[in-house]
Amino acid sequence: MDLKEFIENFAAEFDETPMEEFAPETDYKALDEWNSLTALSIISMVDDNYSKTITGANLREHKTIEDLFNFVATL
Repeated sequence: MDLKEFIENFAAEFDETPMEEFAPETDYKALDEWNSLTALSIISMVDDNYSKTITGANLREHKTIEDLFNFVATL
């Protein structure tokens, strides 16, 4: 699992947010486009691309994309 690839996959779930907004330190819940549907898309992306299961609670527990990446990597 690679952080750069994870960020690209994460960013692909957003329709309007420019790619340059996404970095390891990005607080994803502060993005204008973040909502419950985006959260479900991220949960699905992690399942589809990494065969790992995360929950909405897991998304709430982490702040940055890198925090979430590190959590997913431990599963």
